[in-house]
Amino acid sequence: MAAIYGFGGYVPSRVMTNDDWAALIDTSDEWITTRTGIKKRHFAADDEATVDLAAAAATRAIEDAGLTANDIDEIIVATDTPEAYTPDTASFLQHRLGCREIPAYDLGGSGCAGFIQALDVARARLLLTPRTILIVGVELISRLMSWEDRSFCVLFGDAAGAMIMGPGEGKAELLHVVAGTDGSQADILTLKTGGTRHPFNAEALTSGAYNHLDMDGGRVFREAVRRMAGSVVDVLDYLDESIDNVSLLIPHQANKRIIDAVGHKLKINSESVYVNVQDYGNTGSATVPFATWEAMIKGLITSGDLVVLTAFGAGFHWAAAALRFN
Repeated sequence: MAAIYGFGGYVPSRVMTNDDWAALIDTSDEWITTRTGIKKRHFAADDEATVDLAAAAATRAIEDAGLTANDIDEIIVATDTPEAYTPDTASFLQHRLGCREIPAYDLGGSGCAGFIQALDVARARLLLTPRTILIVGVELISRLMSWEDRSFCVLFGDAAGAMIMGPGEGKAELLHVVAGTDGSQADILTLKTGGTRHPFNAEALTSGAYNHLDMDGGRVFREAVRRMAGSVVDVLDYLDESIDNVSLLIPHQANKRIIDAVGHKLKINSESVYVNVQDYGNTGSATVPFATWEAMIKGLITSGDLVVLTAFGAGFHWAAAALRFN
């Protein structure tokens, strides 16, 4: 059995509202809200980096589990905005938390589906050898995105979410995970510059390509809805459960239109779909673990609840996980 012992989340204190953005670029609260449902988002302070956000969420999860850093046997970090190009953010996090010299590694490049994929990796690791694993989803997107492209800058926020997994009993049981990738769709959501095919250079700096995200909005919308809804159906079919038995669906918080379309496709009551995109924007791989933690501290999840998490991301990746809370 793969149990979840503890949950944690963190957002920086700095808040950027739609009106704040309207003072900087050609946009408005109405334009942003109508298209995305987002009203505000949190941005890291100048002295905060990715590991600061990750450590804050991880510390809360460790405390929630009733453990200490010394109890952690492995760390997995899902992020596309790492502390450094190398080594990975997990290395910095292991040191920051004061953990033993344990395995620690990143899952990067999976976009917003990264955290659920990390849950699946952790579940497989647990089946091999019983251990206590810290899984963190963290993004500090504000530091890397263009602040001039109104199509993208208003969408994102910074945050971190964490869970502690291990064998036996816990606050919840991870029942099953499904995931998939369609690499033929990699071009619909990508940051091309910075890798070996399109290296960062003077031309990329001058043109602004180094922080320009290519996104085919229409195709991303269609794929996101189809893949998130489909993965929820797949994970429930495996468990022989009905959507009617799902107490709470926690989807990736990309924008309200996608969330609403997924709920409609699944024919689930809107009150059973958790939405916080209006307060935080799209926080990448942090959205699902942070939203789960927030739903718990709000008292929206109780003993016996079947909760399904689902996400999509660049790759094109998608995943869903089912949890039964104790």
